[in-house]
Amino acid sequence: MKSFPVLFLTAMLAAAATWFGMRQLPPPPPPAAATGEHKLRFYQCSMHPQVTSDKPGRCTICGMELTPIYAGESAGGAGGDVVALTQSQIQVLHVQTAEAMVRPLVRTLQVAGTIAENASRHRVLAAYVDGRIDTLHVNFSGEEIVAGQALAELYSPGLLQAEREYRQLGGELRKNTALRLRQMGLAPAQIDALDNKSADSLTSQILAPVSGTVVAQAVYAGQYVTTGERLFEIADFSTMWFMFRAYEQDLPWLKAGLVVRITTPALPDKSFTGSITFIDPNLDAATRTASVRVELPNPPVNGKRELLNRLYADGRVELDAPPVLTVPRSAVIETGPEAVVYVEQASGAYERRVVTTGRRGDTYQEIPSGIKAGERVVTNGNLLIDGQAEMNRAFMTPAAPTPPPAHPPVTALNDEHKSAIAGFVKVADAMAAALATDDLSGFNKAAQAAMDATGSMVRQLRTNINSGATPDALDEAKHFHGIDDLKAARLAFHKFSVAATAVLEPLRKAGGMPEFQVYECPMVDQAIPGVPKQARWIQTGGRELKNPFFGTEMPDCGEEIKP
Repeated sequence: MKSFPVLFLTAMLAAAATWFGMRQLPPPPPPAAATGEHKLRFYQCSMHPQVTSDKPGRCTICGMELTPIYAGESAGGAGGDVVALTQSQIQVLHVQTAEAMVRPLVRTLQVAGTIAENASRHRVLAAYVDGRIDTLHVNFSGEEIVAGQALAELYSPGLLQAEREYRQLGGELRKNTALRLRQMGLAPAQIDALDNKSADSLTSQILAPVSGTVVAQAVYAGQYVTTGERLFEIADFSTMWFMFRAYEQDLPWLKAGLVVRITTPALPDKSFTGSITFIDPNLDAATRTASVRVELPNPPVNGKRELLNRLYADGRVELDAPPVLTVPRSAVIETGPEAVVYVEQASGAYERRVVTTGRRGDTYQEIPSGIKAGERVVTNGNLLIDGQAEMNRAFMTPAAPTPPPAHPPVTALNDEHKSAIAGFVKVADAMAAALATDDLSGFNKAAQAAMDATGSMVRQLRTNINSGATPDALDEAKHFHGIDDLKAARLAFHKFSVAATAVLEPLRKAGGMPEFQVYECPMVDQAIPGVPKQARWIQTGGRELKNPFFGTEMPDCGEEIKP
């Protein structure tokens, strides 16, 4: 629901725009000069449609110049959900409309992420046997290698013994020894070359199992290693992964195969294109996002790969959806739990429609229900029209009748009554003053005396049959027990204050009553949801009005209720 400041600001903007427009228009012709279809009907205030006149003048509420209404034009105030404007008002407010149409919904999703290695092509090379690294052929990270390239020379007594047995044996024993050498880390080509290997050689080569880039080196020349100890890590950078996180509201748009255009600050003059290959089905509970993977080719250019590991990058995903009913995004007004549009009717009238909204594109909004294809919706000036509609509904809402007092007012109070009422009024005023300044601890402190003060006054009033409203509701609302937030404090105080003013107001003219003021707020339901619009509270000492229901957000909302 709109807050009072928003409604007030909207109304003032509408009033200013209309006033300015009226200043620019020539004076309206007198009634006698109007003939034919432009026959003058009457004059009306554009901001307060209930104010009409048969001659030029100004609004008795806001002072604006009255607008002429001619034959064939709809007068404002046709209903709370319909706003009628004259042609001059439409021009002044720059009202523009667009047709609701069935069209494909297009959206560009901007994402940010990281370019990382293809994890499915990452390889760890570990020692197959115990031994000593005699020589390193690759001794730094980042070196490009090819499959079968020698990475190191390993001295291993166990491996040397197995190689000698292979050269000396034949037949089935030789085949079994070859299998054991495979298990000890030798490649088939190395085993086939053992017959030509010098008997004086004391080392065996550790070969690269795949082509790629050395991303980690864990050993050095002269280091002894044990079976299973990590030696090298190799990554294949010929393809890279661009990883980004998509929010759950964007997931319905995403699917495998969508093209993503990627840029990175490291290569500001280039862009790269890849396709979505995987969407993680597990949502992160904290961020409500899912990981999305895009695969990018990364061939070498002049002997160097352009995309480096762990680069930051941005992506643009071109999304589309099947044709759906849409309106321009500017036509939709979000009003808390509702979304509304204004549909153009005949003769300058605009009808308020509550709609349901679907996916949001770059330019258009999906509207599953609420309007039909072909209807024209307001895309510019709709905020001012909405402000006028709010005021129309307010003016058309009849005021609630004031119920008669339950009992005739009393004419005099005894000393016990006066003392009990004075003590109660002091407590009620202190509670209201604390809430008016958003002081929760002060409210709790003041409320500690509420139970005793209320009980004392209720007992005294029960002895007086002409005390006005029954004090039972007040007696039930006197319990306050360490409230820990302002919202709960205001809700409890609302029940207490409504009951208190209902009891005390009929007594205000009784002789000997303590002096206090009663104020009323007309929009309490916006501060405390679920309660009636109007509520009253008590203040003392003639101090400036301070609203306890809104506190510092809107301290001066309300008016004094005289006895």
